[in-house]
Amino acid sequence: MANLTINGKTLTLDVEPDTPLLWAIRENAGLTGTKYGCGIAQCGACTVHIDGVAMRSCGVMVSEAVGKKITTIEGLAPGDTLHKVQTAWIARDVPQCGYCQSGMIMAVAALLNEKPKPTDADIDEAITNICRCGTFQQVREAIHTIASA
Repeated sequence: MANLTINGKTLTLDVEPDTPLLWAIRENAGLTGTKYGCGIAQCGACTVHIDGVAMRSCGVMVSEAVGKKITTIEGLAPGDTLHKVQTAWIARDVPQCGYCQSGMIMAVAALLNEKPKPTDADIDEAITNICRCGTFQQVREAIHTIASA
């Protein structure tokens, strides 16, 4: 059993301490916006925020997340409003297949919290998520749209 604070709610989940956080989020908490991609913390489809830092949840064990604030794509924006990154995503037609997008949005939101006006070098350094559809240019445009607002 583990008590995890996900999207502002403390949940008691029946999981082993060495369970990847990704599976606790998806299978035990029922929050399927966080996607499984590679399972080795390389692609970024499973990116969530842990205490405000973008982390790849497939590489974080539940025991490492206990006592920390976890935010998934479902908790990024309050209520029915969209987060500024989600709004920019729509305005810039970023998604194609959409599979990687929740992780990409979470990574971008963390970058913008840290650096509200990132340079291209900042973007290249921070956004290492993989998009098989190749929407990297639209992602960059969305980030610059937010930064210039």
